[in-house]
Amino acid sequence: METTTVILIVVSVYLLISLMTGIIPYLRISKSVTGFVVGDRNMNAFIMYFVIGASIFSAFAFLGGPGWAYSRGAAAFYLIGYGILGIVPMYFLGPRTWRLGKRYGYVTQAELLADRFDSRFLSIILGFLSVIVLIPYLTLQMKGAGYVLDVISEGMIPEWVGAGVTYIIVLIYVLYSGVMGVGWSNAFQGMIMMVLAWVLGLYLPNALYGGVGNMFSEIMSAGHEAMLTAPGLTAAGDPWSWWGYGSAVFVSAVGFSVWPHFFMRSFAARSERSLRLSIVMYPTFMMFLIPILLIGFAAIIYFPGVEQADSILPYVLMRLELPAIVIGLFCAGTLAASMSSGDAILHSAASVGIRDSISKLVRNPLTDRQEHILMRISVVLIGFIAYLFAVVLDVSLVALLLGSYGGVAQIFPIVFAAFYWKRATKAGALAGLFGGLAVNMIFLIFPEMAPFPMHEGVYGLAANVILLVSVSLLTKPDAPERVKKFTDSGRIPE
Repeated sequence: METTTVILIVVSVYLLISLMTGIIPYLRISKSVTGFVVGDRNMNAFIMYFVIGASIFSAFAFLGGPGWAYSRGAAAFYLIGYGILGIVPMYFLGPRTWRLGKRYGYVTQAELLADRFDSRFLSIILGFLSVIVLIPYLTLQMKGAGYVLDVISEGMIPEWVGAGVTYIIVLIYVLYSGVMGVGWSNAFQGMIMMVLAWVLGLYLPNALYGGVGNMFSEIMSAGHEAMLTAPGLTAAGDPWSWWGYGSAVFVSAVGFSVWPHFFMRSFAARSERSLRLSIVMYPTFMMFLIPILLIGFAAIIYFPGVEQADSILPYVLMRLELPAIVIGLFCAGTLAASMSSGDAILHSAASVGIRDSISKLVRNPLTDRQEHILMRISVVLIGFIAYLFAVVLDVSLVALLLGSYGGVAQIFPIVFAAFYWKRATKAGALAGLFGGLAVNMIFLIFPEMAPFPMHEGVYGLAANVILLVSVSLLTKPDAPERVKKFTDSGRIPE
């Protein structure tokens, strides 16, 4: 049997198992908005562990991580840096979010913040902002899946077909099972990602260099010292400044903790204990980035001159003398990275778009059934829009995604203030959010205006905090009863 045929059979089996794993939870959850969005608040620690890990580290990490190590060297450790720091706020914010969600019925981030600051307008804005930043994130997952299938089939499966087939499967189980389908499939996909990342990440340095230590020694001897010197290189190949590196880690870590599809998983946990346990265990999942980066470093000497750095993983796979079934498994692992984030993003964008924006714009309140139906329609619509970006429109979405971290990070100050600062007001929250977004956008479009070579999100956060504090102090305090239930949320009985 031809190598390509064997690879495609392995990938097809993986896709079939993913589909079945995602559909099975449909039999166990209620057919309500709460069931669709937060799985009836019944996710155990095992599922939460993979949902938290797999929903963030995506095709961008599985393909982009080795690409950064291959082309930018030590700069790739940025991924590990922001991942470690980004989970810390969730240890404190997550349990408070879970308690409030259980008591008051919240299922989204914007819903919680809109109630804290008594602002329907804030809910609508956060809902639209969430969808806007999640669509390019979803698009990248589709592009990654399409690219992998195109490479392993040697062009037999065009990117547009590969992305379409993969995400039709994602669409089906998200439509049927909502967040529990995302959770179960993430557990399956996450285990595949972790095992295959470690196997290939340790195999390559040993096969090509005789070990990880020898690999780095040979890279040094070959004159690539700059690749191993922190903080690494820029995309243009110049040394990356500590200003740029440190600010990128900081903004990404801040944004990481408030990504809407990540934050709202706190509402789905079965208990506060299971949520805390999954957060504490999360770094063990993130360790899969170490072998992922080793793949990129291993290719520096043996596979020079690859122009599209993000393609280095499938490029290397197709040039190693590995059994076809093994190559198929590694390709399945790359698809798992894409799908495990894509399903979470698709589900969250649809849920937030309807729950926090559309439902607030209609005159009469939506019934639970109407809201549920609209969320499912939104899943199809958002999936189609992202697919168009992925395979039809010629848009630089990687730059858009990296820039979106600065926008997402602007949500953090109002989340923090909602729980920890009683004097924060609606006017202050709105001023901080809009001011931070505006400043972030200005420096994103005109980076030459920045006094220091830092990520534009830092300037946005500075403006955000200044406006939040100053406007809050200059305006009338919010109702004490409303504020107290949030600032005292750490003392709500479980």
